[in-house]
Amino acid sequence: MAEKPHLNLVFIGHVDHGKSTSVGRILYDTGALSEQDLRRLKEEAEKVGKPTFEFAFAMDQLKEERERGVTIDVAHRDFQTQKYYFTIIDAPGHRDFIKNMITGASQADAAVLVCSVKEGVQPQTKEHAFLAKVLGINQLIVGMNKMDAVNYDRVKYEDVKAQLSAMLKNIGYKVENIPFVPYSAYGGENVAKKGGTKMPWYTGPTLVETFDSLTVPPKPTDKPLRLPIQDVFTITGHGTVPVGRVETGIMKVGDTVVFMPSGAKGEVKRIEMHHQELQQAQPGDNVGFNVKGVEKKDVRRGEVVGPSSNPPTVAAEFTAQIVVLEHPTAIGKGYTPVFHIHTSQVACTITEILEKKDPKTGQTAQKNPDFIKTGDVAIVKVKPLRPTVVEKFAAFPQLGRFAIRDMGQTVAAGVVLEITPRAVA
Repeated sequence: MAEKPHLNLVFIGHVDHGKSTSVGRILYDTGALSEQDLRRLKEEAEKVGKPTFEFAFAMDQLKEERERGVTIDVAHRDFQTQKYYFTIIDAPGHRDFIKNMITGASQADAAVLVCSVKEGVQPQTKEHAFLAKVLGINQLIVGMNKMDAVNYDRVKYEDVKAQLSAMLKNIGYKVENIPFVPYSAYGGENVAKKGGTKMPWYTGPTLVETFDSLTVPPKPTDKPLRLPIQDVFTITGHGTVPVGRVETGIMKVGDTVVFMPSGAKGEVKRIEMHHQELQQAQPGDNVGFNVKGVEKKDVRRGEVVGPSSNPPTVAAEFTAQIVVLEHPTAIGKGYTPVFHIHTSQVACTITEILEKKDPKTGQTAQKNPDFIKTGDVAIVKVKPLRPTVVEKFAAFPQLGRFAIRDMGQTVAAGVVLEITPRAVA
């Protein structure tokens, strides 16, 4: 493994604004995607009638994605810059795939918001930027793609940049700290190579150069282990292999761990990352591991692994602060949408609305309101309909934030303030 520090980078933004193509171009220009790989992808792209999609195909591994020309699941690829070793998470822009986008973003240290200068700010540009913020991604780079489609026009770039700046400021980002980079993913201008002749008016860094201005978040190794499960595989010769990202703490071979809420327990036999065996895994590592005595039927996505001496908290109910992003009517007591918490998706009921806050000052605006609507910030009590691991945002931010989805859209997002643990049977 590279000795450089590691960062997870997620690409977000509206569908068809060129996220996958941007990623493919970065992989190609940094040498992570070879000439023959690209040639092969180009032929495949032409075969399915998508002649400009060869870079996108580098990320879109699923056959169905290639035929539809959209990104469905979250794909992972690695590349390196001068300073860092990156895992890119390419998140889908399509509405119905936003749950994957939430899973992807919740693993990311930084995000690249891709916005086509040709199309400008679109609904999902906003939704993704907001989700990134609520999910705690504070490092953002704005990639202004498709400059070739507007003839590398500075006026068009400045216009879209102004729209994006206003939007990001409203969401709560410090716009003065965000790099805005004009580029053409398809043409390759200003991605990893300077776009001098086409954009003499732009003197800032290339897209890839901005990645080195990111900082590695401190690794919460002093906290107890928390590892949400993304998937469980059965691999010949290895048996049951759960896969997930270490959020906090350290997992070592030989540790006794417990999966919650199932309660399955065992000793860690082996840990692998990128097909290399590790003696221990630390925060940020995406690993597959094997636990003695734990079968595939015992665990599933959404379970959280922790030390048996300090198991993850299973909530009977919890208090949270939420912000209502978009709801056609109003949210009242008894509302039961789906909560996306770390890798878990669970129906939860809002049992009480304790108070409504003024979003600008954070002061209490109203106690026990009957309902809340779009734009409101509120403190609510929540009851998961099945056992689910949640942690307080203050103690484990990675397991204490969530998005609320209903009717095919993200209606709210929030953080966990207090938890009433479930009584252990």
